[in-house]
Amino acid sequence: MTSPQAPHRRRGDETAVTSAAVLHPAATTVTELDRVLRSGVPTLRATPVPGGEFVVPAAHLDGFDLRSWAQAHCDDAETASRLRRVAGRATLPVRTACCVALSACAAARLTSSEARETAVVIAGNNLALGYQSRAAAAYAADPSSIRAGHLLDCFDTDALGAVGEVTGCGGEGWPIGGSSAAGALALIHATRIVATGQAARCLVVAPANDLSPVETSAFVKARAMTRITAGGDAAAACRPFDKSHDGFAAAQIAAAVLIEHPSEAHRRGIRPLGRVLGSSTATDGRRGTQPDTAGQIRAMRTALSDSGLTPSDIDYVNAHATGAALGDDSEAAALAEVFGAAEGTVDHGPWVNSTKALLGHGLGAAGLVEAIASLLQLAGGYCHANPQLAHPVRPDLRFAHRTSTRTPLRTALSNSFAFSGINATLVLGRAEEEDNP
Repeated sequence: MTSPQAPHRRRGDETAVTSAAVLHPAATTVTELDRVLRSGVPTLRATPVPGGEFVVPAAHLDGFDLRSWAQAHCDDAETASRLRRVAGRATLPVRTACCVALSACAAARLTSSEARETAVVIAGNNLALGYQSRAAAAYAADPSSIRAGHLLDCFDTDALGAVGEVTGCGGEGWPIGGSSAAGALALIHATRIVATGQAARCLVVAPANDLSPVETSAFVKARAMTRITAGGDAAAACRPFDKSHDGFAAAQIAAAVLIEHPSEAHRRGIRPLGRVLGSSTATDGRRGTQPDTAGQIRAMRTALSDSGLTPSDIDYVNAHATGAALGDDSEAAALAEVFGAAEGTVDHGPWVNSTKALLGHGLGAAGLVEAIASLLQLAGGYCHANPQLAHPVRPDLRFAHRTSTRTPLRTALSNSFAFSGINATLVLGRAEEEDNP
């Protein structure tokens, strides 16, 4: 379904995604991410949890080397040197945040004066739990092993300071938590401060999360994260919306986007990746891990209202769907309520897929990575595969096929949901002809 003349409200308040950057074990550039999405091949690998309790499917940045990344991606020696100086001894989340932030700023062609006025939002909380666990173990073995720099490493705000130093961005600064919805919440905040004129532009950065074996074990025991049994296939372990789903697969992913008014991108001769047409966040007002279909419905409907679109205007849904049974079932019911359950053959309504089946669950970065994935599909005219979806949990939603589908798309709705009843929805649009510089 397409909407060639999809109407929307508040045209002047729209914000553009001028540039984007990603860092994932299988994709270190947006072009590589587009290739992974089009291939429909999962990037997960069998990963033993330290301590030997479980083997889980995951996409980890094992052995990530900042120097090698700088040599491959920094345009000049001065930038590479600054990156190494600022982040060389930082935690994995901070190192990855600095890398994607630099890439997004370079792609946006920001001048130094423009950077100084650019706001920064960091998405995610409890980013360095793996580091914290290792530091605690080291301290227990030898208290003298802890260095003074731990005072920076143990707080998420280190990412905000490091990103500002490597990029030169010196506007407002905001660390925004929200667990698995953090990436979407950060993007929502950025679009609001740009649309209201509080900032000319905003750099949104989602660092890679570093879980410890403690959180991994808890996720598995809560049946939120899947595990691999003897002889199991890691690539097939994450099965969003399939009746055999039994949990998510974790991924270490970092992402960044630059948000500004389309006219700013045009002025620098850049065609934006796409537009943010509307957004919403709604909370369920309760503690816990159980999803609430009513809250998800409310978030989606409010985001549609904010964009001036109706459900029939949406061509594609990038679902939060992690592969966990409770969450998938709740979101599927919410989607059926918002977009209408189809009868008989499903040949209308928005296409629905889950990027987590291919990349894994980026936790705090998931919402931002999936917004980028949505815009790539809008721009490329395709809907990426649901490779493990053989037996859908509902017959009345238009799930994407098990291979990539070529189809014209103009609008997308992207969901991000989190523990403690956080529901966030973005409505995204393809770049328009007028976005050509």
